[in-house]
Amino acid sequence: MKPWRLFVLTSAVAKVSLAAVGPDYQRPAPLPVGEVPGAYAGSTNVWQPAEPQAHRPRGDWWQLFGDTELNRLETDGAAANQELTAAVARFNQARTVLNVAKAGYFPHLSADPSYSRTRNSANRPLDGHPARVSETYNTFTVPLDLTWELDLWGRVRRQVESTRSQLEASAADLEAVRLEMHAEIAADYFTLRAQEDELALLQSTAVAQSKALELTRNRRAGGIATDLDVAQAETQLRTTEAQIPAVDLERTKSLHALATLTGRPAGTMSIASRTNAEPATTGLEWEAGLPSELLQRRPDIAAAERRMAAANADIGVAKGAFYPSFQFSANAGFQSIGASSLFDWPSRLWAIGPSMSLPLFEGGRNRAGLARARAVWDETVAHYRQTVLTAFQEVEDQLAARRLLAAQGTAETSAMTAARRALEIASNRYRGGLVTYLEVATAQQNALDREREVARLRGEQQVAAVALVKALGGGWEPQSVVAATKP
Repeated sequence: MKPWRLFVLTSAVAKVSLAAVGPDYQRPAPLPVGEVPGAYAGSTNVWQPAEPQAHRPRGDWWQLFGDTELNRLETDGAAANQELTAAVARFNQARTVLNVAKAGYFPHLSADPSYSRTRNSANRPLDGHPARVSETYNTFTVPLDLTWELDLWGRVRRQVESTRSQLEASAADLEAVRLEMHAEIAADYFTLRAQEDELALLQSTAVAQSKALELTRNRRAGGIATDLDVAQAETQLRTTEAQIPAVDLERTKSLHALATLTGRPAGTMSIASRTNAEPATTGLEWEAGLPSELLQRRPDIAAAERRMAAANADIGVAKGAFYPSFQFSANAGFQSIGASSLFDWPSRLWAIGPSMSLPLFEGGRNRAGLARARAVWDETVAHYRQTVLTAFQEVEDQLAARRLLAAQGTAETSAMTAARRALEIASNRYRGGLVTYLEVATAQQNALDREREVARLRGEQQVAAVALVKALGGGWEPQSVVAATKP
């Protein structure tokens, strides 16, 4: 058979390849027991089965808080956060792995030119007798070698399917890191603002208590107050002053954390002061109308689902090891004993033909490989379901946190108002000489505790709002995006 006919026949066989061995991917049920609930326990939204959509845009959800300084920090973090940079590098690695797998679709062509100078032994066998003559000669060879594995059983196709799913999982992991980074910046920022409010409250309280101490000392000098009143007023002041460094330390740690998240050395970070006296609102009024499909966009669910698809394809790769492999090989080139005649037409050489490799005995290697692939599939299914369960828990936790923190905040605000009124009454009674300074000190401490608690709760509500956004996978503003896994 002529070489070109053999090549055409081999190519035709390759085109009529059989279906890929191994199971076709079917996504399992998202929960191990029972059906997916129809709604959140903490919301009235209708639930939908989880469909990973992590390729959809996360959106600049932090802008809903209406804080210019937060927006600046989020922009800085997106540009300089090193965890995000590393995640981008991991995604690029996964893309190159897919390109390596795709190379299995194509023939492999190589050139292996060589030169050797050889001397034969004079005692080499020749017709059963020593040749008695030694020869020394040169060999110049310039060959081209082509090999092509025919993917009859779909082994290469399954490998590409697996690596493509891994690439999609890596893209989802990148989105998870991005979402985590933005959420952590927002949470640390609101924690910092709450600590600043608490610090400002302590400082203003210390100023007021310093004035009260001065007044008490004057009253003592006039014989109206006692030494005990002076001691109680000074104790109150010193206690408040002692709390200021502790709160300032926590604020400094939060500032340093923001510096690391935005790619700056800790000592160089600064935050602009608020332009208004009121703390930022939560900026989110969506609890009653949360789009139920947002949980479908959680990147960790998408990554877990794509790793299931990759594990399923790997089962096909493992099954392909039980089938014979077919290769088409060819080589052509020139060979001569002299460089001057190397590329002469009589110096040409070629060889062409198919080959088959059939595994007859592997000592259980292929069976073990298949068993391992199936075990990996079982692991990825369990991890996927656990990720879905964790997502349910996190959403419900944050819905409950928002509802209960709001109720706690309302109660604490009422308590703060009552404590301020009690302080005003106690101060008036003390100035009228009706009570000792102990009642004033007690009322001051109660008012300070309530005001600090209100400031802390405002920060917790903002952090809980961020956690809810994160639990739901991010914002949902429509944007035009290009699928990350496409070249």
